[in-house]
Amino acid sequence: MKRPLKRLSAVLTAGTCWSLLALPGVATADDTLGGDTQGATQEANAGKDGTVSVTVGGVVFDRSKNGSGNSAGALTSSTSWTPPPCWYAPKYTPEQLQKYLEPTWEAGSTGYQWDAEQRDRYVKGHPYKDFNKDKTGKGYFWDSFVNKDFPPGWDSCEEPIFWVDQGDPPPANIENAVTPKVLAELAYAEIRVPSTEVTLAPAAATKVNLPTWAWLDAADFKPVSVTASVPVIGISATATAKPVSLRIEPGTKDAVTYPASGVCEVNNDRIGQPYAKGKADQTPPCGVRYLRSSGNGTYPLQATITWEIDWTGSGGASGDLPDGTFGATQDVVVQEIQAVNR
Repeated sequence: MKRPLKRLSAVLTAGTCWSLLALPGVATADDTLGGDTQGATQEANAGKDGTVSVTVGGVVFDRSKNGSGNSAGALTSSTSWTPPPCWYAPKYTPEQLQKYLEPTWEAGSTGYQWDAEQRDRYVKGHPYKDFNKDKTGKGYFWDSFVNKDFPPGWDSCEEPIFWVDQGDPPPANIENAVTPKVLAELAYAEIRVPSTEVTLAPAAATKVNLPTWAWLDAADFKPVSVTASVPVIGISATATAKPVSLRIEPGTKDAVTYPASGVCEVNNDRIGQPYAKGKADQTPPCGVRYLRSSGNGTYPLQATITWEIDWTGSGGASGDLPDGTFGATQDVVVQEIQAVNR
């Protein structure tokens, strides 16, 4: 039987909820299961660089190898794919499920028929007898966690709370029950990549018809990753984002890009090449040449990096996820070359 929507698991908003607490330690079964909020609790371990590891929805996210800084941001999938809007994970021991459901039944707030069906399912043996207490320590009841950031999650996870024996996979017919692949997809949503503001030469202002060199600092230009795990059942997955190319959009049609496509590929762990004295007459491997002055204003140069995403998980699982992009805009001043008459 499907649950009424009002009985769905507590709604979680990834971007706003996960930074509330700062508690040390690694999640245990007791940390990630049960509770009056249906397990919609979290823990966070703040690192020196501002990154955190968090526990939410029965899943631990290790973001210690993520991009950092005020300008870091989330990836946008290059396709219509999005991470799961909801997922199923271990949430209750038999005793915790009893503690959660019985007060609801006693209150009668969900109606006699629904309560009776729930008692039949979890107490009277159809299929679980006395909350599966005879299996205490041998598995968990799984329930849904909904992420409001990825609608329409409300309609995606309506399966009633179900039991999974320890060491067994979740039922194959239940979509988005946590597996290494689903964990990788959830980790994708937590990846943050550094700013894509490129270094330009000339820096303060460039000139009409003067090639402007563009490149990214190699120190910031490196892979980032997030690991998602469910400690109580011993599965995990790490999603890694690797920068592969930079697209430059000059902000005006009166410009020429280098290369002509505007896409600068990675070369020896770097995109573009720093300008050096003596290269003024050379064509930059990555850059732009403006054909018209920006007048009293500026041109909004858009720099967007494409990141390839792959993942590895427990049990030797691995795969690829859709590429992601992240961009930033920076203002460019373009001046006319001043000629001197003698």
